[in-house]
Amino acid sequence: MKHLGTILVVEDERIVARDLQQRLHRLGFAVPEIASSGEEAVAKAEHVRPNLVVMDINLKGSMDGIEAARRIRDRLRIPVLFLSAFGDDDTILKARSLQPVGYLGKPFEDQELYAALNKFFARAAAPETKREH
Repeated sequence: MKHLGTILVVEDERIVARDLQQRLHRLGFAVPEIASSGEEAVAKAEHVRPNLVVMDINLKGSMDGIEAARRIRDRLRIPVLFLSAFGDDDTILKARSLQPVGYLGKPFEDQELYAALNKFFARAAAPETKREH
C-alpha cells in the first residue's frame, strides 16, 4: 500500500502518541517514529526526514514543542502541524509565529486531522508555477 506521506509524531503521553500513530495509519500515512521530547523530536526528524511533523506544544523536558518546531524548521525545513490542549492566546501566538501547517486543539476528531493533513499534502503535491526569467 502506498502511503500518502510520512509523518513524525511528537507527543509525550505514550497512550496518546500510540493512538495518534494508529489514527494516522488508518488515514493512509506512514508514521515510522514517535518522539516524546523536543530533543528527541529534533534528532528523529533529522534521521527520518518526514514530510510533516505533528507536534504537541506542551512536552515534558527542557524543550517545548514550539522550540523543537523552530529548530526542525530552521535546520531541516520540515513543516509542523501543532496539537495542544491549551488554547491560550500567548501559546497560539508563539505557535503561529512559526507559520505552522495548522493548529488543532485537543481533543480532535479524525475528520479535523484528515482535513488539515489533506490540505497540507494537496498543497505540497501541487506543481509549483515556474517563473520565466
